[in-house]
Amino acid sequence: MSKKTILLVDDSETILLFEKLMLQNEYQIITAKNGRIGLETAIKENPDLIVMDIMMPEMNGIESLQAMREAPETQKTPIIMATTKSEQARVESCYKYGCNDYITKPIDKMELLTKVQKYINGTA
Repeated sequence: MSKKTILLVDDSETILLFEKLMLQNEYQIITAKNGRIGLETAIKENPDLIVMDIMMPEMNGIESLQAMREAPETQKTPIIMATTKSEQARVESCYKYGCNDYITKPIDKMELLTKVQKYINGTA
């Protein structure tokens, strides 16, 4: 059975590496360094799940989320937004534009794995 694919979108190399290390044993991981590249990658690669930062250059996570929900290829792809505690007000915008869930930074491994499994396995 092939591994499910997760797209990680974040402008921080450190966060991408950290998330990748937490997930790579169970999932195939692809990454993007900003919202614009994340959108392009999501449409091209059709991942099973997207974990995306909110604050990024070029195209932020909320703008990318909106575009992903408008694109037929990613309309139904589960998207988990990553936010710092100081960005909690932005979480409402994320839900408004169609995210499925969110996690807070610094990312807790158990929280990330639990939420990823929930959406990958379709129990959400």
